Amino acid sequence: MLKGKLKLDVTNLDNFEYDMSKCIKCKGCTWVDHIYMPGMTFSTRCPSATRYLFDSYGAYGKMRIGTAMLEGRMDYSDELLKILYACTLCGACDVGCKRNLDLEIELTLEALRIKAVKDGKGPMPQHKKLAQNIAEKHNRFGSPHANRNNWLPKDVKPAEKADVLYFVGCSAAYTSPEIAQATAKILKASGTPFMLMPDEWCCGNILYSVGMFDEAQALAKRNVEEVRKTGAKTLLLSCAEGYRMWKVDYPKLLDIATDDLGFKVVHLVEFVDELIKKKALKLKKKVDLKLTYHDSCSLSRLSEPWTPWEGERGEWGMVSPRLERRRGENGVYQTPRDILQAIPGVELVEMIRMKENAFCCGAGRGTKEAFPDFASWAAKERLEEVKAIRAKAIVSTCPWCKENFTQVLSKEGENVKVLDISEIILAAI
Repeated sequence: MLKGKLKLDVTNLDNFEYDMSKCIKCKGCTWVDHIYMPGMTFSTRCPSATRYLFDSYGAYGKMRIGTAMLEGRMDYSDELLKILYACTLCGACDVGCKRNLDLEIELTLEALRIKAVKDGKGPMPQHKKLAQNIAEKHNRFGSPHANRNNWLPKDVKPAEKADVLYFVGCSAAYTSPEIAQATAKILKASGTPFMLMPDEWCCGNILYSVGMFDEAQALAKRNVEEVRKTGAKTLLLSCAEGYRMWKVDYPKLLDIATDDLGFKVVHLVEFVDELIKKKALKLKKKVDLKLTYHDSCSLSRLSEPWTPWEGERGEWGMVSPRLERRRGENGVYQTPRDILQAIPGVELVEMIRMKENAFCCGAGRGTKEAFPDFASWAAKERLEEVKAIRAKAIVSTCPWCKENFTQVLSKEGENVKVLDISEIILAAI
Protein backbone atom coordinates (compact mmCIF):
# COMPACT_ATOMS: atom_id res chain seq x y z
CA MET A 1 0.00 0.00 0.00
CA LEU A 2 1.46 3.32 -1.12
CA LYS A 3 -1.02 5.33 0.97
CA GLY A 4 -3.47 4.54 3.72
CA LYS A 5 -3.51 2.37 6.84
CA LEU A 6 -0.23 0.63 7.59
CA LYS A 7 1.14 -1.83 10.14
CA LEU A 8 4.63 -3.29 10.56
CA ASP A 9 3.18 -6.78 10.21
CA VAL A 10 5.38 -9.30 8.37
CA THR A 11 2.47 -11.67 7.72
CA ASN A 12 1.15 -9.35 5.02
CA LEU A 13 3.50 -8.34 2.20
CA ASP A 14 1.11 -5.50 1.26
CA ASN A 15 2.46 -3.59 4.27
CA PHE A 16 5.79 -3.23 2.47
CA GLU A 17 4.61 -2.27 -1.02
CA TYR A 18 5.91 1.27 -0.50
CA ASP A 19 9.32 0.04 0.68
CA MET A 20 9.69 -2.31 -2.29
CA SER A 21 8.51 0.18 -4.90
CA LYS A 22 10.64 3.07 -3.63
CA CYS A 23 13.98 1.24 -3.75
CA ILE A 24 16.11 3.30 -6.18
CA LYS A 25 18.72 0.56 -6.67
CA CYS A 26 21.50 2.77 -5.29
CA LYS A 27 23.22 -0.36 -3.90
CA GLY A 28 23.90 1.31 -0.58
CA CYS A 29 22.73 -2.02 0.80
CA THR A 30 25.63 -3.85 -0.89
CA TRP A 31 28.51 -1.40 -0.60
CA VAL A 32 29.87 -0.12 2.69
CA ASP A 33 29.55 3.67 2.80
CA HIS A 34 32.76 5.09 1.29
CA ILE A 35 33.52 7.29 4.31
CA TYR A 36 34.22 4.12 6.32
CA MET A 37 36.35 2.40 3.71
CA PRO A 38 40.12 2.73 3.21
CA GLY A 39 39.92 1.18 -0.29
CA MET A 40 38.23 -1.39 -2.50
CA THR A 41 39.35 -4.41 -0.47
CA PHE A 42 36.56 -5.63 1.83
CA SER A 43 34.21 -2.95 0.58
CA THR A 44 30.91 -4.88 0.40
CA ARG A 45 28.57 -5.79 3.25
CA CYS A 46 25.98 -8.04 1.57
CA PRO A 47 27.10 -11.68 1.40
CA SER A 48 24.46 -12.69 -1.18
CA ALA A 49 25.16 -9.92 -3.67
CA THR A 50 28.92 -10.33 -3.23
CA ARG A 51 28.80 -14.10 -3.73
CA TYR A 52 26.30 -14.47 -6.57
CA LEU A 53 27.09 -11.26 -8.52
CA PHE A 54 23.59 -10.89 -9.91
CA ASP A 55 21.14 -8.15 -9.01
CA SER A 56 18.33 -10.52 -8.03
CA TYR A 57 20.40 -11.69 -5.04
CA GLY A 58 20.83 -8.18 -3.68
CA ALA A 59 18.11 -6.45 -1.69
CA TYR A 60 17.42 -4.15 -4.67
CA GLY A 61 16.61 -7.21 -6.80
CA LYS A 62 14.41 -8.79 -4.16
CA MET A 63 12.46 -5.55 -3.77
CA ARG A 64 11.60 -5.69 -7.48
CA ILE A 65 10.73 -9.37 -7.22
CA GLY A 66 8.40 -8.62 -4.32
CA THR A 67 6.70 -5.81 -6.23
CA ALA A 68 6.19 -8.09 -9.23
CA MET A 69 4.71 -10.79 -7.00
CA LEU A 70 2.25 -8.33 -5.45
CA GLU A 71 1.19 -7.24 -8.92
CA GLY A 72 0.78 -10.83 -10.11
CA ARG A 73 3.53 -10.53 -12.71
CA MET A 74 5.83 -13.23 -11.25
CA ASP A 75 5.27 -16.73 -9.98
CA TYR A 76 7.43 -19.11 -7.94
CA SER A 77 10.24 -21.17 -9.44
CA ASP A 78 13.20 -23.10 -8.06
CA GLU A 79 15.47 -20.17 -8.92
CA LEU A 80 13.17 -17.70 -7.17
CA LEU A 81 13.17 -19.79 -3.98
CA LYS A 82 16.97 -19.95 -4.12
CA ILE A 83 17.10 -16.16 -4.36
CA LEU A 84 14.79 -15.78 -1.35
CA TYR A 85 16.67 -18.28 0.83
CA ALA A 86 20.32 -17.88 -0.23
CA CYS A 87 20.46 -14.89 2.08
CA THR A 88 21.59 -14.69 5.69
CA LEU A 89 19.02 -12.01 6.65
CA CYS A 90 21.98 -10.39 8.38
CA GLY A 91 20.53 -6.88 8.36
CA ALA A 92 23.43 -5.27 6.51
CA CYS A 93 21.15 -4.14 3.69
CA ASP A 94 18.67 -2.70 6.18
CA VAL A 95 21.18 -0.48 7.99
CA GLY A 96 22.65 0.55 4.65
CA CYS A 97 19.27 1.62 3.32
CA LYS A 98 18.27 3.37 6.52
CA ARG A 99 21.34 5.57 6.23
CA ASN A 100 19.69 7.06 3.15
CA LEU A 101 16.05 6.12 2.55
CA ASP A 102 14.59 4.55 5.73
CA LEU A 103 12.97 1.68 3.81
CA GLU A 104 12.05 -1.43 5.81
CA ILE A 105 14.22 -3.88 3.88
CA GLU A 106 14.77 -6.52 6.60
CA LEU A 107 11.06 -6.77 7.40
CA THR A 108 10.28 -7.05 3.69
CA LEU A 109 12.71 -9.95 3.27
CA GLU A 110 11.12 -11.70 6.24
CA ALA A 111 7.65 -11.07 4.80
CA LEU A 112 8.68 -12.56 1.44
CA ARG A 113 9.67 -15.82 3.13
CA ILE A 114 6.50 -15.91 5.22
CA LYS A 115 4.47 -15.42 2.03
CA ALA A 116 6.39 -18.25 0.33
CA VAL A 117 5.49 -20.61 3.18
CA LYS A 118 1.85 -19.50 3.25
CA ASP A 119 1.67 -20.04 -0.53
CA GLY A 120 2.90 -23.62 -0.03
CA LYS A 121 6.23 -23.06 -1.82
CA GLY A 122 8.68 -22.55 1.04
CA PRO A 123 10.77 -23.29 2.94
CA MET A 124 13.61 -25.37 1.42
CA PRO A 125 13.59 -29.16 1.94
CA GLN A 126 16.51 -28.92 4.40
CA HIS A 127 14.52 -26.50 6.52
CA LYS A 128 11.53 -28.84 6.66
CA LYS A 129 13.77 -31.51 8.18
CA LEU A 130 14.92 -29.06 10.88
CA ALA A 131 11.29 -28.14 11.57
CA GLN A 132 10.48 -31.82 12.01
CA ASN A 133 13.39 -32.21 14.45
CA ILE A 134 12.15 -29.24 16.47
CA ALA A 135 8.59 -30.55 16.56
CA GLU A 136 9.61 -34.07 17.59
CA LYS A 137 12.79 -33.58 19.67
CA HIS A 138 12.58 -29.87 20.61
CA ASN A 139 15.99 -29.16 19.05
CA ARG A 140 17.08 -28.52 15.49
CA PHE A 141 19.61 -31.36 15.45
CA GLY A 142 17.13 -34.13 16.20
CA SER A 143 19.23 -35.16 19.22
CA PRO A 144 17.54 -36.85 22.20
CA HIS A 145 15.66 -34.28 24.24
CA ALA A 146 16.73 -36.11 27.42
CA ASN A 147 20.35 -35.11 26.68
CA ARG A 148 19.69 -31.36 26.63
CA ASN A 149 21.32 -30.69 30.03
CA ASN A 150 24.26 -33.09 29.59
CA TRP A 151 26.54 -30.05 29.13
CA LEU A 152 26.20 -29.06 32.80
CA PRO A 153 29.56 -29.28 34.66
CA LYS A 154 29.59 -31.46 37.77
CA ASP A 155 30.92 -28.62 39.93
CA VAL A 156 28.10 -26.23 38.98
CA LYS A 157 24.64 -26.64 40.47
CA PRO A 158 21.80 -24.40 39.21
CA ALA A 159 19.36 -23.03 41.77
CA GLU A 160 15.78 -24.21 41.93
CA LYS A 161 14.67 -20.57 42.11
CA ALA A 162 16.62 -17.48 41.08
CA ASP A 163 16.16 -14.08 39.46
CA VAL A 164 18.40 -15.09 36.56
CA LEU A 165 17.32 -17.82 34.15
CA TYR A 166 19.98 -19.07 31.74
CA PHE A 167 18.46 -20.12 28.41
CA VAL A 168 21.15 -22.34 26.92
CA GLY A 169 19.86 -22.87 23.37
CA CYS A 170 20.27 -25.85 21.06
CA SER A 171 23.82 -25.12 19.88
CA ALA A 172 25.42 -24.67 23.31
CA ALA A 173 23.44 -27.61 24.69
CA TYR A 174 24.39 -30.11 21.99
CA THR A 175 27.24 -29.02 19.68
CA SER A 176 29.15 -26.25 21.50
CA PRO A 177 28.85 -27.27 25.18
CA GLU A 178 32.05 -25.38 26.03
CA ILE A 179 30.08 -22.13 25.67
CA ALA A 180 27.36 -23.20 28.11
CA GLN A 181 29.97 -24.57 30.51
CA ALA A 182 32.00 -21.35 30.42
CA THR A 183 28.85 -19.29 30.98
CA ALA A 184 27.82 -21.37 34.00
CA LYS A 185 31.31 -21.13 35.51
CA ILE A 186 31.36 -17.35 35.02
CA LEU A 187 28.06 -17.08 36.88
CA LYS A 188 29.41 -19.30 39.66
CA ALA A 189 32.62 -17.27 39.93
CA SER A 190 30.61 -14.06 40.32
CA GLY A 191 28.35 -15.58 42.96
CA THR A 192 25.28 -15.22 40.76
CA PRO A 193 22.57 -17.82 41.45
CA PHE A 194 20.90 -18.95 38.23
CA MET A 195 18.28 -21.44 37.21
CA LEU A 196 17.52 -23.34 34.03
CA MET A 197 14.13 -23.81 32.42
CA PRO A 198 12.39 -26.87 33.87
CA ASP A 199 11.97 -28.15 30.31
CA GLU A 200 13.89 -26.10 27.75
CA TRP A 201 12.76 -26.30 24.13
CA CYS A 202 14.28 -24.79 20.98
CA CYS A 203 13.75 -21.04 20.67
CA GLY A 204 12.47 -21.49 17.11
CA ASN A 205 15.00 -19.15 15.52
CA ILE A 206 15.24 -21.31 12.38
CA LEU A 207 11.45 -21.59 12.08
CA TYR A 208 10.92 -17.83 12.06
CA SER A 209 13.96 -17.22 9.87
CA VAL A 210 12.69 -19.46 7.06
CA GLY A 211 9.16 -18.05 7.16
CA MET A 212 7.33 -20.66 9.26
CA PHE A 213 5.49 -17.98 11.18
CA ASP A 214 2.73 -20.09 12.74
CA GLU A 215 5.12 -22.71 14.09
CA ALA A 216 7.47 -20.04 15.45
CA GLN A 217 4.56 -18.20 17.05
CA ALA A 218 3.40 -21.34 18.85
CA LEU A 219 6.91 -21.86 20.27
CA ALA A 220 7.13 -18.20 21.28
CA LYS A 221 3.86 -18.42 23.22
CA ARG A 222 4.96 -21.62 24.95
CA ASN A 223 8.47 -20.44 25.83
CA VAL A 224 7.47 -16.98 27.06
CA GLU A 225 4.79 -18.49 29.28
CA GLU A 226 7.27 -21.01 30.70
CA VAL A 227 9.70 -18.23 31.64
CA ARG A 228 6.93 -16.16 33.20
CA LYS A 229 5.95 -19.15 35.34
CA THR A 230 9.45 -19.30 36.83
CA GLY A 231 9.25 -15.69 38.04
CA ALA A 232 12.67 -14.91 36.55
CA LYS A 233 13.49 -11.23 36.19
CA THR A 234 16.34 -11.72 33.73
CA LEU A 235 16.63 -14.14 30.83
CA LEU A 236 20.31 -14.67 30.07
CA LEU A 237 21.62 -15.98 26.75
CA SER A 238 25.11 -16.69 25.45
CA CYS A 239 23.87 -17.17 21.86
CA ALA A 240 23.40 -14.10 19.68
CA GLU A 241 20.83 -15.85 17.47
CA GLY A 242 18.73 -16.82 20.48
CA TYR A 243 19.16 -13.33 21.94
CA ARG A 244 17.67 -11.73 18.85
CA MET A 245 14.88 -14.29 18.76
CA TRP A 246 13.80 -13.65 22.37
CA LYS A 247 14.35 -9.88 22.37
CA VAL A 248 13.11 -8.93 18.90
CA ASP A 249 11.28 -11.73 17.09
CA TYR A 250 9.24 -13.09 20.00
CA PRO A 251 7.67 -9.66 20.56
CA LYS A 252 7.14 -9.42 16.78
CA LEU A 253 5.45 -12.83 16.75
CA LEU A 254 3.28 -11.98 19.77
CA ASP A 255 2.51 -8.40 18.65
CA ILE A 256 3.88 -6.88 21.85
CA ALA A 257 6.81 -4.63 22.73
CA THR A 258 10.05 -6.07 24.05
CA ASP A 259 9.32 -4.24 27.32
CA ASP A 260 6.06 -6.21 27.65
CA LEU A 261 7.70 -9.65 27.84
CA GLY A 262 7.66 -9.50 31.63
CA PHE A 263 11.40 -10.10 31.99
CA LYS A 264 14.61 -8.54 30.70
CA VAL A 265 16.52 -10.28 27.90
CA VAL A 266 20.30 -9.89 28.15
CA HIS A 267 23.31 -11.38 26.44
CA LEU A 268 26.23 -12.66 28.49
CA VAL A 269 28.39 -9.68 27.49
CA GLU A 270 25.82 -7.23 28.86
CA PHE A 271 25.55 -9.24 32.07
CA VAL A 272 29.32 -9.53 32.53
CA ASP A 273 29.78 -5.83 31.85
CA GLU A 274 27.41 -5.07 34.74
CA LEU A 275 29.22 -7.56 36.99
CA ILE A 276 32.55 -5.87 36.24
CA LYS A 277 31.11 -2.42 36.96
CA LYS A 278 29.72 -3.68 40.29
CA LYS A 279 33.12 -5.28 41.02
CA ALA A 280 31.44 -8.68 41.37
CA LEU A 281 33.76 -10.04 38.69
CA LYS A 282 37.41 -9.22 38.09
CA LEU A 283 39.38 -10.10 34.97
CA LYS A 284 42.83 -10.47 36.50
CA LYS A 285 44.48 -13.35 34.68
CA LYS A 286 46.71 -12.45 31.75
CA VAL A 287 45.75 -13.72 28.30
CA ASP A 288 48.52 -13.00 25.82
CA LEU A 289 46.69 -12.90 22.52
CA LYS A 290 46.34 -10.60 19.54
CA LEU A 291 42.69 -10.99 18.61
CA THR A 292 39.90 -9.40 16.65
CA TYR A 293 36.21 -9.22 17.49
CA HIS A 294 33.49 -10.33 15.07
CA ASP A 295 30.18 -8.51 15.44
CA SER A 296 27.62 -11.31 15.30
CA CYS A 297 24.68 -9.89 13.32
CA SER A 298 22.02 -10.81 15.87
CA LEU A 299 23.83 -9.14 18.76
CA SER A 300 24.66 -6.02 16.79
CA ARG A 301 22.54 -4.45 14.05
CA LEU A 302 19.59 -6.85 14.52
CA SER A 303 19.31 -6.58 18.30
CA GLU A 304 17.43 -3.32 18.83
CA PRO A 305 14.21 -3.76 20.86
CA TRP A 306 10.92 -4.25 19.04
CA THR A 307 7.90 -1.95 19.41
CA PRO A 308 4.70 -2.63 17.44
CA TRP A 309 3.60 0.21 15.19
CA GLU A 310 0.56 0.96 13.08
CA GLY A 311 -0.74 4.16 11.56
CA GLU A 312 -1.18 5.94 8.24
CA ARG A 313 1.08 6.59 5.28
CA GLY A 314 0.44 9.87 3.50
CA GLU A 315 2.09 12.13 0.93
CA TRP A 316 5.77 11.58 0.15
CA GLY A 317 5.77 8.41 2.22
CA MET A 318 5.33 10.29 5.47
CA VAL A 319 3.86 8.21 8.29
CA SER A 320 1.78 9.14 11.30
CA PRO A 321 2.18 8.70 14.23
CA ARG A 322 5.94 9.06 14.41
CA LEU A 323 7.84 5.85 13.75
CA GLU A 324 11.14 5.29 15.55
CA ARG A 325 13.18 3.42 12.96
CA ARG A 326 15.39 0.53 14.02
CA ARG A 327 18.56 1.64 12.21
CA GLY A 328 21.03 -0.71 13.88
CA GLU A 329 23.11 1.94 15.63
CA ASN A 330 21.81 0.91 19.06
CA GLY A 331 23.00 -2.69 18.87
CA VAL A 332 25.46 -4.20 21.36
CA TYR A 333 28.77 -3.00 19.92
CA GLN A 334 31.01 -1.45 22.54
CA THR A 335 30.29 -3.72 25.51
CA PRO A 336 32.14 -6.83 24.22
CA ARG A 337 35.03 -4.64 23.12
CA ASP A 338 35.25 -3.07 26.58
CA ILE A 339 35.36 -6.54 28.15
CA LEU A 340 38.11 -7.75 25.83
CA GLN A 341 40.19 -4.62 26.36
CA ALA A 342 39.86 -5.04 30.13
CA ILE A 343 41.63 -8.42 29.99
CA PRO A 344 45.37 -8.14 30.73
CA GLY A 345 47.53 -9.16 27.78
CA VAL A 346 44.82 -8.94 25.14
CA GLU A 347 45.59 -6.84 22.07
CA LEU A 348 42.36 -6.02 20.27
CA VAL A 349 42.70 -5.14 16.59
CA GLU A 350 39.67 -4.22 14.52
CA MET A 351 38.71 -5.65 11.16
CA ILE A 352 38.06 -3.26 8.29
CA ARG A 353 34.33 -4.03 8.31
CA MET A 354 33.14 -3.59 11.84
CA LYS A 355 30.07 -2.78 13.95
CA GLU A 356 27.11 -1.88 11.64
CA ASN A 357 29.24 -2.68 8.58
CA ALA A 358 30.46 -6.10 9.74
CA PHE A 359 30.35 -8.93 7.21
CA CYS A 360 28.15 -11.86 8.27
CA CYS A 361 29.79 -15.23 9.04
CA GLY A 362 27.22 -16.92 6.79
CA ALA A 363 25.83 -19.47 9.24
CA GLY A 364 22.52 -18.04 10.40
CA ARG A 365 18.86 -17.78 9.41
CA GLY A 366 18.73 -21.17 7.64
CA THR A 367 21.60 -20.45 5.23
CA LYS A 368 24.09 -23.08 6.36
CA GLU A 369 21.53 -25.87 6.26
CA ALA A 370 20.25 -25.15 2.73
CA PHE A 371 23.36 -23.59 1.19
CA PRO A 372 26.44 -24.95 3.02
CA ASP A 373 28.85 -23.86 0.25
CA PHE A 374 27.58 -20.29 0.46
CA ALA A 375 27.90 -20.33 4.27
CA SER A 376 31.49 -21.60 4.02
CA TRP A 377 32.32 -18.98 1.40
CA ALA A 378 31.02 -16.17 3.65
CA ALA A 379 33.13 -17.44 6.57
CA LYS A 380 36.22 -17.57 4.32
CA GLU A 381 35.56 -14.03 3.16
CA ARG A 382 35.39 -12.84 6.78
CA LEU A 383 38.50 -14.79 7.76
CA GLU A 384 40.45 -13.05 5.00
CA GLU A 385 39.99 -9.88 7.02
CA VAL A 386 41.38 -11.62 10.09
CA LYS A 387 44.51 -12.56 8.14
CA ALA A 388 44.78 -9.06 6.66
CA ILE A 389 45.09 -7.48 10.11
CA ARG A 390 47.33 -10.34 11.34
CA ALA A 391 45.16 -11.29 14.28
CA LYS A 392 45.91 -14.66 15.88
CA ALA A 393 42.33 -15.28 17.00
CA ILE A 394 38.77 -14.28 16.20
CA VAL A 395 36.26 -13.90 19.03
CA SER A 396 32.49 -14.02 18.56
CA THR A 397 29.41 -14.00 20.76
CA CYS A 398 27.49 -16.79 19.05
CA PRO A 399 27.95 -20.55 18.71
CA TRP A 400 26.73 -20.37 15.10
CA CYS A 401 29.63 -18.06 14.23
CA LYS A 402 32.15 -20.11 16.16
CA GLU A 403 31.11 -23.40 14.58
CA ASN A 404 31.15 -22.01 11.03
CA PHE A 405 34.54 -20.32 11.40
CA THR A 406 36.00 -23.43 13.05
CA GLN A 407 34.78 -25.77 10.31
CA VAL A 408 36.21 -23.58 7.56
CA LEU A 409 39.56 -23.15 9.30
CA SER A 410 39.89 -26.90 9.90
CA LYS A 411 39.54 -27.48 6.15
CA GLU A 412 41.83 -24.61 5.20
CA GLY A 413 44.53 -25.48 7.72
CA GLU A 414 44.92 -21.88 8.84
CA ASN A 415 46.54 -21.22 12.21
CA VAL A 416 43.87 -18.92 13.64
CA LYS A 417 42.08 -19.60 16.92
CA VAL A 418 38.31 -19.30 17.10
CA LEU A 419 36.93 -18.45 20.53
CA ASP A 420 33.58 -17.60 21.99
CA ILE A 421 33.77 -14.57 24.28
CA SER A 422 32.58 -16.71 27.21
CA GLU A 423 35.74 -18.81 26.91
CA ILE A 424 38.12 -15.86 27.01
CA ILE A 425 36.22 -14.27 29.93
CA LEU A 426 36.53 -17.51 31.87
CA ALA A 427 40.23 -17.72 31.03
CA ALA A 428 40.72 -14.23 32.48
CA ILE A 429 38.97 -14.94 35.79
